[in-house]
Amino acid sequence: MAPAIRGRFAPSPSGRMHLGNLFAALLAWLDVRSLGGEMLLRMEDLDPDRCRQSYLDQLADDLVWLGLDWDLGWQPGDREYCQSSRTEHYRAAFDHLAAQGLVYPCFCTRKELLAASAPHASDGARVYSGRCRGLSQAEREALLAGGRSPAWRIRVPAETISFTDGNFGPQSQQLDRDCGDFILRRSDGVYAYQLAVTADDGAMGVTRVVRGQDLLSSTPRQIWLLKQLGYPVPAYCHLPLLRSPDGRRLSKRDRDLDMGYLRAHTTPEKLVGFLACAAGLLPRPQAVTPYELVGEFSWAKVGRADRVITEEAWQAL
Repeated sequence: MAPAIRGRFAPSPSGRMHLGNLFAALLAWLDVRSLGGEMLLRMEDLDPDRCRQSYLDQLADDLVWLGLDWDLGWQPGDREYCQSSRTEHYRAAFDHLAAQGLVYPCFCTRKELLAASAPHASDGARVYSGRCRGLSQAEREALLAGGRSPAWRIRVPAETISFTDGNFGPQSQQLDRDCGDFILRRSDGVYAYQLAVTADDGAMGVTRVVRGQDLLSSTPRQIWLLKQLGYPVPAYCHLPLLRSPDGRRLSKRDRDLDMGYLRAHTTPEKLVGFLACAAGLLPRPQAVTPYELVGEFSWAKVGRADRVITEEAWQAL
């Protein structure tokens, strides 16, 4: 039986964690620990081209070094909480949605998608036009015979999904207008993030999802998917992003203060204190352990504004 409160940290092991990943990991951990709940570690290693076993091991070691623990989830040699080992679970969820008549093949090329879709007014994300939604069976068979390998999309209704984020407050999204029919399975057979993360949060009994504000717009479609799959909807709390002085979001791709550098230049207590100060939990950076911060945590202190990490600030580490 799942506990009343279960949070999760679900990183993608596609490289060494960077300062922004650590910020999210710490706040997700503090959120659930401050409520007396369990912490789950899940490895979102869906992409076979980018994720490696060595990254999984290093990621877990880095979390332990920082002082973050977890009650269940990934352990060395145990693949139960790795998405790459959960294909049958995603297939069952996909088949459940298909049985409801919600799934259809999409044969659009990248060029066709760019030509036919339009950016969403608020965040620039492209909304699929529905070009393949109404294809006849004969048209689909002709495309298959011509060598086209389809991705698979889900038909979203003209439904507005509203929820209250624990940090960003009331949110609302009309699925067909603001999101559009999104992909459940790629043309290479890999199940897409939106399906996998939703099916996993539901099956693993997650009751609190804490993650970066860049994923806030994905939440309504995940809430809708959870309901279609028969799972309860967790509480969501999105946190502000860490940015460089030029406004760019810190990323693995740009190796923004990754853990290799950080572990060579500072201590875990100093790094936790730096992140806690950036989160608004401390007035100034000071050496501290995660457990010493549990009583200091509140979303009111964290707030919504993105944080700018200057070179002077991190060099002080």
